[in-house]
Amino acid sequence: MIQDKPVLTADSTTIPAGGSVTLTCEVKESADLKYEWFRQTSSEEKSIITDESGRTISVSEGGTYTCRAEGKIIIITESDSVTVQKTVHDKPVLTADSTTIPAGGSVTLTCDVKESADLKYEWFRQTSSEEKSIITDESGRTISVSEGGTYTCRAEGKIIIITESDSVTVQKTVHDKPVLTADSTTIPAGGSVTLTCDVKESADLKYEWFRQTSSEVKSIITDESGRTISVSEGGTYTCRAEGKIIIITESDSVTVQKTGEFEHFT
Repeated sequence: MIQDKPVLTADSTTIPAGGSVTLTCEVKESADLKYEWFRQTSSEEKSIITDESGRTISVSEGGTYTCRAEGKIIIITESDSVTVQKTVHDKPVLTADSTTIPAGGSVTLTCDVKESADLKYEWFRQTSSEEKSIITDESGRTISVSEGGTYTCRAEGKIIIITESDSVTVQKTVHDKPVLTADSTTIPAGGSVTLTCDVKESADLKYEWFRQTSSEVKSIITDESGRTISVSEGGTYTCRAEGKIIIITESDSVTVQKTGEFEHFT
């Protein structure tokens, strides 16, 4: 005799890493029944879980499950399926073909996982001024990005969820030069002038300062990282700025002379 299908339910459709979920096979009949349980994955044929005969089971592997029941005088047909996903902590390995995006260009990010299942990928980006957000229109294993940021990825298949990768930060090079100004182009004897490096970006930036004279190669003033500096030596000065996710190219130069000096600066 064939009766109505069992009703198969899961207490969760996501198996936590190292855990399990409980499946229950409900039938209307109260007769003494044995239950058969089946599991199928995208890479395997449906197979019977032969050592389970009760109406509830705990499962720790992702898959598409069904059940059926049989008694001495009754056979209850196979249930509709329930799919559960397994969460695994084998993080994807996220790599970038470069950590610096050239002005007007892009870099390629790749999200590598051990699993060979058919997967969709989610991509996330965070900046110093924004919360982490998902790049919703990208689902492939590789993406090209043209904006600086801290990126992560995760993967998900029909029966598996692969947790989020470690992050990779890429910087974007922009050609909006800083505007370098001096409060005076002449340094008084025993005094100094103040140089200011203005940029459009509001991100947290560090500044590099350079000085060149006709007798010296351009050198970086290594102990200065702020937006303004005081200088007491004549020379031709430039600046550039860099943040966690942005590189701002070098400014045009400003030349200041020290009173009493007649050196020609280049």
